[in-house]
Amino acid sequence: MEQQYLYKFIIIGDSGVGKSCILLRFTDDRFQEVYDFTIGVEFGSRMIKIKDQQIRLQIWDTAGQETFRSITRSYYRGAAGALLVYDITRRETFDHVRNWLEDALKHSTTNLQVMLIGNKSDLEKTRKVSKKEGEEFAKEHNLLFLETSAKTAKNIEQAFFQTAKVIYDKTESGEIDVKTEGDGVKKLPRSLTNNENNDNEKNGGCC
Repeated sequence: MEQQYLYKFIIIGDSGVGKSCILLRFTDDRFQEVYDFTIGVEFGSRMIKIKDQQIRLQIWDTAGQETFRSITRSYYRGAAGALLVYDITRRETFDHVRNWLEDALKHSTTNLQVMLIGNKSDLEKTRKVSKKEGEEFAKEHNLLFLETSAKTAKNIEQAFFQTAKVIYDKTESGEIDVKTEGDGVKKLPRSLTNNENNDNEKNGGCC
C-alpha cells in the first residue's frame, strides 16, 4: 500500500543567487528573468513520487539579506532538506556558504539533509567558482552537490529528487522518526493526499 509523506524543504543562500528562480522552475517549470528580492519567505509545493510513494515537498524560499536572517532561522526548525545555493559567477556567494551551512545546522534538526548547489551554470563564460571547488566543499562537509541552471532547467529536478531520495531512505531505515515530526517528515492522511492529487500541480517520477 502506498504511504504518503510531507517533506519540509528550505532554500537558503545569499541574495541574487537564484533561489526563487529555482523554486519557480521546479514548481511551475518556468523561468523569470527579472525577480525582485524575496522579502521574508516565499512558499511553493509539489507532489513527487519516489519508489511508488507519494511525497509532497513543502518548499520555503528564504530571503538572503542579513536584515531577514532572524526570520529565515525560524524556518530551519523542522526542515528535512535544505538546498544551499551559491552563484558560480559571484565568488563572494560561495565564500558565504560556510556561514550559511553553520547557521542551518545550528538552528535545524540533526537529520537535516543539505544539497549544495552552484547555480547559473549556463553562465560558464563568467564563472568565478570552479565545479571542483564546489565538489570539494560538499565532500568535506558530507553534502550532496550539483551545479544547476534555473534558466535552462539543468539539474533542477535532480536537486530536489536526490535530496528527497536520501530523506526517504533515512525514513525507511528508521534514522528519521516520522512520529515526532521534528525531522521535517510527516505522514499525510490518505484522503488529504488524494484530494491534493487532483490539483493543478504536476507530478514527477524518480528512481
